[in-house]
Amino acid sequence: MFSHIMIGANDVKASKEFYDAILGELGHKPGVMDDKGRCFYFTDNGVFALTKPINGEVSSHGNGSTIGFAAASPEQADAWHAAGIANGGVACEDAPGVREGTIGKLYLAYLRDPSDNKICALHRVA
Repeated sequence: MFSHIMIGANDVKASKEFYDAILGELGHKPGVMDDKGRCFYFTDNGVFALTKPINGEVSSHGNGSTIGFAAASPEQADAWHAAGIANGGVACEDAPGVREGTIGKLYLAYLRDPSDNKICALHRVA
């Protein structure tokens, strides 16, 4: 559905270190910096990117926004969460665990990144 997701980061280097750690736990390669100071994570079906806002203003998180990353297992989601905490992220919402809703059981782990963006690791429980 999505070709790419780009989020603002006030300190792209610090955000790259954070995302290299958490996305590495999900099996992704470290981000690639371009000559404009942006960082890109490439997959077979999309791109996740970090950038300072092009208008020169401070980056801000989207209130009510969450970016979810697919996890292969609850253990992988836990490792993602731990790597995030160890690399400058902040736990938010409930502790990692199973939640039941209208779309079934999901194992969820939530963090705030160094620029306060809300992110999540999600595993669909069979």
